[in-house]
Amino acid sequence: MDASIDFLAAMVGQRPIEIAAVLLGLANITLLIRRSIWNYPFGIMMVSLYAWIFYDVKLYSDMLLQPFFFVVQIYGWYYWLKGRGGDGLIIVERLTRNQAIGYVAAAGGGLAIWGTLMGRYTDASFPYWDASILALSIIAQILLARRRLENWLVWVLVDVLAIGLYWTKALYPTAALYAVFLVLATLGYFNWRRVWRHSGEVC
Repeated sequence: MDASIDFLAAMVGQRPIEIAAVLLGLANITLLIRRSIWNYPFGIMMVSLYAWIFYDVKLYSDMLLQPFFFVVQIYGWYYWLKGRGGDGLIIVERLTRNQAIGYVAAAGGGLAIWGTLMGRYTDASFPYWDASILALSIIAQILLARRRLENWLVWVLVDVLAIGLYWTKALYPTAALYAVFLVLATLGYFNWRRVWRHSGEVC
């Protein structure tokens, strides 16, 4: 019984800052799936909290990712304002083949370079694992800001990697959040794909 209680306490979390970040993240991604521009205030608050959380557990790549997310959240907010349909929701677009190849190459290069730097010059935990989340998250966030359907596929990969890393680092509420993100990212992909196909039929 005591072990079960301890496990549940770990899952819920004992740090208010992490619990708040989890709740903000859930609100953010739920609004993203619905293509609502109001996801951005929640996203901005979430990344601000996670910058401190990741610093505290020495996941420096994830920590440094949060200021980037903050800037891209502002950019995405502006870009989404210009890309809304008559219903007030954003218009979904897709990558070209050449664009997709470019993004894959950028992610691979970023992972190799950043993982090497973190492993050589810092005491970072799991530098390449952490760097893979950083590189892919940057790509996914840019694609999301630009309203590209493929952002959800990249987020699915990020979520799988993140669940394992955060569980390993005993960030159980955050690992649980990313498990929910994984489900929601899958739902987001199919929802956005349906919207994109419908817009093509209308056109």
